[in-house]
Amino acid sequence: MQVRWKKLFLKTSVWLTAEIILTVVGLDNLADYSEFVLQNQTITQVTEAFSNLITLIS
Repeated sequence: MQVRWKKLFLKTSVWLTAEIILTVVGLDNLADYSEFVLQNQTITQVTEAFSNLITLIS
């Protein structure tokens, strides 16, 4: 598996910069909330897929 170091470094740098700026401005909670929403959508999709799989097996 080949890691694209430049892309990884760029994404990490952008994320870290955004976190620092949002913390200084006081909007870090907004960033945390967006991460929660995205994680919640993922959990919902996985749960739905698992439910569909169980329905197909039954």
